[in-house]
Amino acid sequence: MKTKFLFITGGVVSSLGKGLSAASIGALMEARGLRVSMQKMDPYINVDPGTMSPFQHGEVFVTDDGAETDLDLGHYERYTSAKLSQKSNFTTGQVYDSVIRKERRGDYLGGTVQVIPHITNEIKSKILDNSKDVDIAIVEVGGTVGDIESLPFLEAIRQFRADRGRENVLYIHLTLVPYIPTAGELKTKPTQHSVKELREIGIQPDILLCRCDREIPRDMKAKIALFCNVPEVAVITARDVPSIYDLPIALHEEGLDERITEYLNIWTKAPDLSAWELIVKRVKEPASEVTIAIVGKYVELTESYKSLAEALTHGGIANDCGVKLTYVDSEALERHGIGDTFAGVDGILVPGGFGQRGSEGKIATIRYARENNVPFFGICLGMQMAVVEYARNVCGIEDAYSSEFKEDAKNPVIHIMESQKGVSSKGGTMRLGACPCSLEEGTLGRRIYGQENITERHRHRYEFNNQYRDQLRDCGLIISGTYPAADLVEIVELKEHPWFLGCQFHPEFRSRPMDPHPLFESFIGACLKGKGED
Repeated sequence: MKTKFLFITGGVVSSLGKGLSAASIGALMEARGLRVSMQKMDPYINVDPGTMSPFQHGEVFVTDDGAETDLDLGHYERYTSAKLSQKSNFTTGQVYDSVIRKERRGDYLGGTVQVIPHITNEIKSKILDNSKDVDIAIVEVGGTVGDIESLPFLEAIRQFRADRGRENVLYIHLTLVPYIPTAGELKTKPTQHSVKELREIGIQPDILLCRCDREIPRDMKAKIALFCNVPEVAVITARDVPSIYDLPIALHEEGLDERITEYLNIWTKAPDLSAWELIVKRVKEPASEVTIAIVGKYVELTESYKSLAEALTHGGIANDCGVKLTYVDSEALERHGIGDTFAGVDGILVPGGFGQRGSEGKIATIRYARENNVPFFGICLGMQMAVVEYARNVCGIEDAYSSEFKEDAKNPVIHIMESQKGVSSKGGTMRLGACPCSLEEGTLGRRIYGQENITERHRHRYEFNNQYRDQLRDCGLIISGTYPAADLVEIVELKEHPWFLGCQFHPEFRSRPMDPHPLFESFIGACLKGKGED
């Protein structure tokens, strides 16, 4: 079957949930037996989000092949089986860089290089390159209609219908229908204006996803349909849902997948959403609940830990257990001490991050977890801080530290990787993507994974310093996972503890609601067991 293309745009305001909508559409299409590809086009000029602050951009998601991408790709991977790669996310920066390099090589034969056709052709080429061997290519256009930087992307997808044929291209526009409490009314004008802007540049949306905090009545759907030139059945309520895993089911109940297959003239099997229904049931009606403290410095921005929060939820799903998250500011712990911060907490997680700020608070947290037998999970920087804590407080290396925070540290138990020395460029130069890891027999890590060799995704510049390896191991630190090719320490753990494990990689990037990552499943299981023993 010839590949069909589905483009998702957003209007009125940002953060309406285009990424989750795109992921849910992918899930619905797969539930009908179709093969999908997922892609996000970001209008910013950065080459990728790897050097952007979490305060501006939220989480950086990492693919197997080492691409630093938008966090929406995490949603795509969690909701679908699409194989994501560096082709799955591209930016204005990448597009212009590619065109300029071609111009310097003389590829354009002396012609004037312009936005149309050269930039738009490059965008279309990247879309086509990611759409091979699938039934539907789902492409999300980042930003909001009306943003000047989005115009080349919108022009490119406008041309797609002329290039590929009306029956092979579908436009879905996500917009906002706000409720005004003082008037007691839903308002359609923002949607009308947003669609008007799209139509002015030549794109007539086929389906409208109307984000709202309540059901949109039929008469209002009829009004939106009339003013926006779409059939009434193509006005879909995208209502707020209790859990993000409710969304595929909610959109199916609104008839979205039926509209898509009808408009694209695709024959499919009846959708099977039983797996999603089971997930939603476990999220809404868990048999028990645990409370997990996430200790970091970006706690005011939970988007910075999006994959982490979802992976913990997946661990809960596997244990038929609700997971309540409490975010703790590690800097506040430095100022005020731990006190009763972790009273009532069943497990503690210290996530990845960069920079010295809040590091002593994390170290104090890890000591608390170690000494009080609270299940502890350290990821990337969290593992490194666990090594520093153990070196200081168990091995007696009082000035143990990371050279990331203090270049002339006397005892840098964490130091810069050999491959990172002399690297000056910040973008895309870390240890990135999937790397193999071998697990030692008889360790917690080996029991959890149930196999000797695994592969996990990385994003870091600093590592365990092997010069201290024997000293820390003699003091009782277990090194249970290593990268064989360079003998890098990947997992550390403690024996005399209910559950204490730190890993250099990011297991959260590989967790799925239907296939929870074993480390998160085991961690939540240990927290649940500890709760039962209180």
